[in-house]
Amino acid sequence: MPDYIYLLENKLSADQQYAVRQLREAAREAGTILFLTGDVVRDLTSGQTVRSLEVSVHGNALKLKKTIEKLGGKVWGEDEESRSLYLCFPGTVRVDVISTHSIEYPKPGKRVVHPGSIHDDLRRRDFTVNAMAISLNEGSFGLLMDPLNGAADIETRTLRLVSNYGFLEEPALLIRATRYLALLGWEMDHKTLARYENAKGEGVIEYLSTQARKQELEQIGHEEDGLKVLRALEAEGWMKVLYPAWIEAKADEEKLTALHTLAAELLAEGVRADISAAQMHLLTAKLTSKEVAALKKLMLRPGFVEEWSSLDALAAKFAKVLLSKENATPSAAYKLFTSYDPEAVLWLGFTSKDAAVKERFNQFLKVWPEARQRIPHALMQEMRITPELPVYQEMVRTLFLELIDGRLTTPEETRAFLEPHSPPAPPPHVTIKRPRVKRGAEAKVKERTFDDEEEPEDSSDEDLDDIGADDEEIDLGLSIPKVDLELDIADEAESAEDELEEAKLEPVPAPVKAVKPTRAATAAKAIEAKSAKAEKAQLVAKAKPESKPALKPVPEKKLAGVAAKPAVPPAKGKPAPAPSKAKAAPTVKKAAPVPIKADKAAKPAAKPLPAVTKAAVKAPVKPQAKAKPSAVKSAPAKATAKSPVKAKVKTSAVKSAPAKKKPAPAASAKKGKTTQGAKAKKPVQKKAAPKPAKKR
Repeated sequence: MPDYIYLLENKLSADQQYAVRQLREAAREAGTILFLTGDVVRDLTSGQTVRSLEVSVHGNALKLKKTIEKLGGKVWGEDEESRSLYLCFPGTVRVDVISTHSIEYPKPGKRVVHPGSIHDDLRRRDFTVNAMAISLNEGSFGLLMDPLNGAADIETRTLRLVSNYGFLEEPALLIRATRYLALLGWEMDHKTLARYENAKGEGVIEYLSTQARKQELEQIGHEEDGLKVLRALEAEGWMKVLYPAWIEAKADEEKLTALHTLAAELLAEGVRADISAAQMHLLTAKLTSKEVAALKKLMLRPGFVEEWSSLDALAAKFAKVLLSKENATPSAAYKLFTSYDPEAVLWLGFTSKDAAVKERFNQFLKVWPEARQRIPHALMQEMRITPELPVYQEMVRTLFLELIDGRLTTPEETRAFLEPHSPPAPPPHVTIKRPRVKRGAEAKVKERTFDDEEEPEDSSDEDLDDIGADDEEIDLGLSIPKVDLELDIADEAESAEDELEEAKLEPVPAPVKAVKPTRAATAAKAIEAKSAKAEKAQLVAKAKPESKPALKPVPEKKLAGVAAKPAVPPAKGKPAPAPSKAKAAPTVKKAAPVPIKADKAAKPAAKPLPAVTKAAVKAPVKPQAKAKPSAVKSAPAKATAKSPVKAKVKTSAVKSAPAKKKPAPAASAKKGKTTQGAKAKKPVQKKAAPKPAKKR
């Protein structure tokens, strides 16, 4: 279903829209409502050209006469029976203002009019395609009323009677049906066609009323192709009833073709002329003056007859104005062509034989339109004069008038002419940039943390087991006395169990996103590099026999005393602790690792104690665990008199979490332990006691 508000605003000409606005204003003053009805609704729905308007008003339309005349409308005629007004608005817009009514037919061709509503008015119509209405009222503007489903018949291009007795009650419908079929090219449905043939055969046309005869005679001249309608009505025999003297042979067909061609050319240049009066003049060109005079008396609208008769006078007046000095310039003449009475312009161009007039028409239709090709649309776009501006169309028209007058021949002149009308440039677009996260730095921190510091969570137990296994497999050749260490081992086991219980109770921290490396992480990295450097120095020292030993030899008395004490058996149900010089320090969160200086030989402790690791307390030692290679592999060397015995030393990698550095407790200052969640590793420092050299 089309949008009728859009059709009213775009398919009606400017003069027709003006007429509709004036009628709405008149109805508002009278306090009544009005609707568009008849042919205009059919033409809007089907896409045909709207040639005339019909408005139905609730109440007496004759009461609007004075108001309409004040608003600029001319009264061409009126009908007391149907209380209708026949108007003409500027631009030769024909409007029929009809009071809504219903009709009763006591006899064929004899009608009785009764006031009624808009619904009664639609049901008394001829065909369903004409029984539609569009509201022009404030609250329902553009609303379609279609009680008889005429839109469906328009879709199928079908004529269907509203009343089954339409042809019998109103014989004028026979003429109207023939006219519609000739103009629209539609067909009647089979029932309507059967009723048409029956009414035609019965001679119902003899009951044609005088009012209907006047209306149908005048309508021939108002149609777009009057000659075609005249030919169809003559073929059906209806012209014998309407006006026998008026036949196709009385029309000037050649001039009618030229008239339609000129009207189309003028329309292309913006001159919208109503060809009804000029067409009627040519349709009756071969009738005698008496026949023409008699025909004019049969017309429905006296105002139309007056326009028909005054065509020559209007053309002569326009010719005088056109050739005056005031309109000598092309721009002035062009403005005159587009603002004068379009019917006078059409008839002068068609009938004048003056060379000057013909030259002006040739310039208006052929020469001046070529200047539109030279309108600098690109330059206008560059200067921000776009179609969105309210004055754009006026600017284009002004440029066109300047060009046909021979001005604005250079781009500089055109730019200077357009400069006052160029709007200011818009402010620069401000782009707000959001700070972006440095993903490269995050990725580096995450990679280093993953490679150097963190281990997967599921491998934490294996790491602890590996630490315990490494500590167990290192054999320094020392026997630890049972008596002195028995109490300390029990204390160590209890403290280790307490640490495990606390670790179980503490919630496992959620994985933290990688952040920038802290000072503690940087220090740990430096310590690790320094430790690797020290290990490298040890390898170099081992390769040179004359170098000083890394560890000082232990006196024989101390070794003998230590060897004399028997080893302490492991506690029942607990794995044997790995030999270590100090007890395990309590867990200190976020403690920085203590640097291990491998270049200075550590002094052996007076009482070396076993290191009880978390892995040792948590699970028993695997008896058949294979020894893993230490971080630093030293070359085997035989004990000789010249070179001291070197023990195997395993240096664990120092790992630290990216956290702030906190000072370690005094008790564990030399034991450095790093904690990172549940995956913390304790750096192990293993010292080898050299065996006494053999006496020579």
